[in-house]
Amino acid sequence: MPSNLPNLRRLFVESRSEGEESAYSRNAFYNLVLFMSSVAIFSLVAQRVTPGKGIKAG
Repeated sequence: MPSNLPNLRRLFVESRSEGEESAYSRNAFYNLVLFMSSVAIFSLVAQRVTPGKGIKAG
């Protein structure tokens, strides 16, 4: 049964020009890369700060 609600993604895309849409998309991509990089850096720092706290095998 199809929904009668409009597709929000399509509404936002149609309300912006091609240049604005590519700028938003590029900005979102850079924010995602920045977030993933910061998570990786914090993870590495946490591992180096507490070296003896890891799970030991057997």
